[in-house]
Amino acid sequence: MKWQQRQASNLDQELIEDYGLTDIQAKLFALRGINTAEKLDFWLNADENDLADPFLMHDMEKSINRINQAIDNGEKITIYGDYDADGITATSIMMDTLEILGADVHFFIPDRFKDGYGPSMSRYQEIVEDGTKLIITVDNGVTGVEEVKYAQEHGVDVILTDHHTFQDQKPASFSTVHCNYPGQKYPFDDYCGAGVAYTMCRALMQDAMPELLDLAMIGTIGDMVKVTGEGHIIVKRGLDILNQTERPGLRALIKQAGLTMGQITATDVGFNIAPRLNAVVRLADASLAVELLLSDDEEQAEEIATKIEELNNERKELTAEVYEKCLAQVKEKVWQHRNTLVLYSPDFHEGVLGLVANKVVEKLHKPTLVLTKDENGELKGSGRSSNGFNLFDTLEPMKDDFLDKFGGHDFACGLSLKADKLEELRSRFEKSFKPNTDLEVKDFDFELNLREVTPDTLTEINLVGPFGTGNPEPVFSISEPHIKSLFKMGKDKNHVKFTAEKNNGKLTIVGFNKGFLNQNLLPFIKELYVTLSLNSWKNVSTVQGMLAGIEYGAPKLAVFDQVIDMRQEDYVMGFADRYLIFDKNTISWARNGLGIPEEKLSLAKDYHGNSEIVALLDTPRNQLELNTALENKYHQLYLRFLFDKLPINNLPSRDAFGKTLKYIYAHPNLTIDDYQVVSSYLGLDYQAILFILRVFFELRFVSFIDGKIIGNKSPESKKLTASRYFTSVASQIKFKNQLRTMPSDQLISYVKQYLK
Repeated sequence: MKWQQRQASNLDQELIEDYGLTDIQAKLFALRGINTAEKLDFWLNADENDLADPFLMHDMEKSINRINQAIDNGEKITIYGDYDADGITATSIMMDTLEILGADVHFFIPDRFKDGYGPSMSRYQEIVEDGTKLIITVDNGVTGVEEVKYAQEHGVDVILTDHHTFQDQKPASFSTVHCNYPGQKYPFDDYCGAGVAYTMCRALMQDAMPELLDLAMIGTIGDMVKVTGEGHIIVKRGLDILNQTERPGLRALIKQAGLTMGQITATDVGFNIAPRLNAVVRLADASLAVELLLSDDEEQAEEIATKIEELNNERKELTAEVYEKCLAQVKEKVWQHRNTLVLYSPDFHEGVLGLVANKVVEKLHKPTLVLTKDENGELKGSGRSSNGFNLFDTLEPMKDDFLDKFGGHDFACGLSLKADKLEELRSRFEKSFKPNTDLEVKDFDFELNLREVTPDTLTEINLVGPFGTGNPEPVFSISEPHIKSLFKMGKDKNHVKFTAEKNNGKLTIVGFNKGFLNQNLLPFIKELYVTLSLNSWKNVSTVQGMLAGIEYGAPKLAVFDQVIDMRQEDYVMGFADRYLIFDKNTISWARNGLGIPEEKLSLAKDYHGNSEIVALLDTPRNQLELNTALENKYHQLYLRFLFDKLPINNLPSRDAFGKTLKYIYAHPNLTIDDYQVVSSYLGLDYQAILFILRVFFELRFVSFIDGKIIGNKSPESKKLTASRYFTSVASQIKFKNQLRTMPSDQLISYVKQYLK
């Protein structure tokens, strides 16, 4: 990862004075391109009355006329929603408005486990048969070509409202209201489903309908669409409405989340309110969430909110459970060497697969698919991508070959396939991996003066919000801080808290999932990147930093030896001038997984530098490789030995070889893929099986005929050591273990004798 500072021209002094901006506000507005009187006035003062004419949106007038007709004629209307926070709030917005107008209106939210994503033909058929005369889709519909056609042919009009990307063919609906319809005149093109529904309700009521903005805001934040342009009005005014909402359902949900009315922020909505609505979808019937938002009964709302809280806690537990099983599977299968991961178990809960895939990517930096088996025996799952890897473009070509369903975008997807296609998916996914040469770049705003940070600073910053997509939360740097009082937090001690000091100022900083930080690493911290939040305890409010990133550098104040043993540190620091790699296949891992710039990577055999700070990153295969690498002149040399490309970590026992050979003779005509299942029966991981099979093939104990593994009749008796592959890997494993377990003083002494 690479951090770069945002750049922009300073605001005119006249603007700063006219709008009474503080120094920090002026800087942040300038960096976000809000740099004219018109833009500042919109940002600070615009409200729902400044939204564009809803009738500019495609087919709006036609849609409104049809809805009014349905109301006048007493026709049954069904809102066809979607099962996420956006779809839930969009459904609630339409229901709320149409009920005010006296419509005979009902709603349907698909079951993610039974109906899947988007339109379902069987559900459309049920809705048509149930007497509905008008279907209004919210947050879905653009993919429902056949479903919409069916409804229209059976005398049921469909008004399609959506914000998702159109496919090659548009549904032939009665009308289509879409924030990004080609050629329309509506000026804002990045509404979520709830935003489009709110726009339609403005048109229906011929009113700004501010009472719906709390719901539209939750959908906007939950779906991560822009909070700039009209999105800014939706979120800003929606937060105002939410903080004084009279909706019993929202008040009950806020109470369960432990939030305080009047102090709820966009961050609170994104991390506490939207996830609770989504938890219902992941584990139960999403209709429950709509009932909560529409409830006008305090007691009922409390009951539903309590149930949702239980579901949210269950969601957290299931996510943690499946995540740990995924990590265990990677370790068991020895997939640390792979560039991609396809993780599967019939025991994984379908509702949390996307969350788990995201956590695995954050941990292992590999594009990941997480799959389970549904009640029909089909594999279903979600995928998430690592930096620079386009998940959609990679999987889309496989759709026609063996994927039954597939959809998504660059960094996330959903898919389904037949169980017998799992290994083909795993193989194709791995082969499709192309290393990205570009580091992920993140922006920060400017250096933070710790002496000037007070709770009032946050008040100043919040004027530039609300923050989200298109208006990123400010990130500040702290260069060359002095760090004190580091301690670990959490059940697994995976979080840290410390104090950063500089120029007589200080800031308490919390770092989640930064448990690798320890006293040994603190001198190497060159730059901290933080966001700011308010921490209230016993009616005392203080500002704390939330750690967003770290940049390392060689310590300037500490005196170190020429050789430094860093084998016990799990985290790679980015301060070295050069990182030497022994195995060229490790380069993509170092570049993508560890975020080391390509210009800092060199193969050890090709390095001839002079007086640089160098780290030996992976493990050499033998002593000769190590000795050759040491015959250079280094300013400092860091010994890391973090990674190796060995096919196995430890040699299988002789008993394992014997047991496997016996199984081969007893079960002829199995393929290599079949041994994925057999491996667990034999008590071995699959990589160990592959190693054993390769040794047997070299010794001519087995043959591969038409992809089948056959035990040879009367093979020549040979020792395992007669296999060059066996002895080579055995030697490398022995050397690797020696290198990683050798006492530090002994290792350093050995290295120094070779250095120039």
